[in-house]
Amino acid sequence: MGIERQVTEEEMSVSPFARLFSLPGLDVFNIVTIGCKSECNPSTIVEGLKNTLINHPRFSSILVTGYGEQKGKAKWIPTKVKVEDHVIVPDIDPNIENPDEFLEDYTSNMALSPMDMSKPLWEFHILKLKTSHAESVAVARFHHSLGDGMSLMSLLLACTRKTCDPEALPTFVVPKKTKAKNVCFALVAWFWFIVRVMFHTCVEVIKSMIFICRARDISAHIMGKPGATLSSNKFIHRIISLDDVKMLKNAMNMTVNDIVFGMVQAGLSQYLHQRYDHLETSPKSRKLIDEQRLHGVVFFNLRPNRDIEDLANMMAKGSKCRWGNSIGYVLIPLEMKSNDDVFEYVRQSKTMMDLNVFCASDRHIWVCGGGKQALKNLIARIFGSTTIIFTNVVGPSEEISFFGHRISYIAASTFGVPQGLVINIQSYVEKLIINIGVDVDVIPDPHHLCDLIVEALHMMKSAAPQKTFHAPEV
Repeated sequence: MGIERQVTEEEMSVSPFARLFSLPGLDVFNIVTIGCKSECNPSTIVEGLKNTLINHPRFSSILVTGYGEQKGKAKWIPTKVKVEDHVIVPDIDPNIENPDEFLEDYTSNMALSPMDMSKPLWEFHILKLKTSHAESVAVARFHHSLGDGMSLMSLLLACTRKTCDPEALPTFVVPKKTKAKNVCFALVAWFWFIVRVMFHTCVEVIKSMIFICRARDISAHIMGKPGATLSSNKFIHRIISLDDVKMLKNAMNMTVNDIVFGMVQAGLSQYLHQRYDHLETSPKSRKLIDEQRLHGVVFFNLRPNRDIEDLANMMAKGSKCRWGNSIGYVLIPLEMKSNDDVFEYVRQSKTMMDLNVFCASDRHIWVCGGGKQALKNLIARIFGSTTIIFTNVVGPSEEISFFGHRISYIAASTFGVPQGLVINIQSYVEKLIINIGVDVDVIPDPHHLCDLIVEALHMMKSAAPQKTFHAPEV
């Protein structure tokens, strides 16, 4: 790249995941779409980023993967950042015929375009485009070497403020803790829970290792191409009512995650049967679809929500803050069997989520598994052997603004992974945003898949008054 380097004490070492994603052919990006309730002012956003984001060392440094005698040793090299070069304002016809479709095409092309490695690896695109859910849109692209999706989302939220209090950071819903009436019973229940979790965790870890080492969803109809990371991707989103999901959660005595994952499983099962039943008309072929088991990777955050306060202080005052990959994951089998009872998908999801408690971070794998090669091999096996990536992120419970622009919705996704389907769920105030990233060679009609997931929620909501719910025992 011809970057002139001067060795200073400010150089930072590169984390295991950042090293992994700096390797050729592993360009993974996080794409975040922010819908605003007013027209974006680029100069205001530039000034806001100057006072916040670039104060984070990763966002004001260049990733250099090797130089001179230290070839192969990646480093973050601090550099002077010209924020204007990272904020792009394309010229868009305000009277464009289909703005929602234009946004989908724009984010797809944005994901495929190469990123200039001679600059810090992030950019914002300001689209003066009125869509169905926003008056204008900001689309951010972050290289995955900057941090995992949860870190980047936390950092982005640390740049926002409540609209009702411009000085206050966003607040999140904290789960209510139930007080046990009987201390002895609570201790016994807690002990039994720990024993059960340890047993199932050991079983699932063994099953996961066997699957990673030997198996692959080779029979899956929506499996991505082996080793493929760059393909014709498309990103679409739907916005539904969070209150509807909470109503079902309370009725079934489950969690929001159980309901959402059940919706996804129900919609995906319906999609596969509608798409392939007419092609595979024999009873045997249909039975194979029913018995087919896909595997998904479910990522979740291991950080406390308080992290955004630390990040905000770091950007404002230059204080230190914990940064890195603190995400957990579980491997979840997905049954594609067609069920007449839509609630059966939710029960299956709860059972699977309760049994799978295996999680890890990059540092655990790095320390316990033998370094970069072990991490690379494990990540390659996990992503190369599964079909779906699923995340569910709890967002702010009150309306927030992004440098003075009131936010209508936030939709995040990942690009560059071999899976044919990436589903990210993000809550925001009273909304739930379902964002789907697909390989169109694998899923050519993603809008229909998204419609079926939303339809599953409506079916559950319609049937809820006539049903008596019982949480399944695990």
